[in-house]
Amino acid sequence: MGSILETAMLICFGFSWPMNLMKAYRAKTARGTSLPFILLIIAGYIAGIFSKILSGQINYVLIAYGLNLAIVSLNLIVYFRNRSLDKTAEMRL
Repeated sequence: MGSILETAMLICFGFSWPMNLMKAYRAKTARGTSLPFILLIIAGYIAGIFSKILSGQINYVLIAYGLNLAIVSLNLIVYFRNRSLDKTAEMRL
């Protein structure tokens, strides 16, 4: 039952990350985006993955962790892209 509830939590979080990714990509600015927040979320997913591996509970929940980690990592890439776009826009002013 615990794995089912954990997966439900990860799925709920998981649906929000693609929306955040698209919003950030379309915005073309890093303003309003927190790098420490993104890094903290990534660290949390990595900790969850290692927790499952170290406890020997290797099951379908790892798929949810992996997908969420991948999408949040894409958010990190878009953050640096947007930060670069912000710097370019500032130079033009």
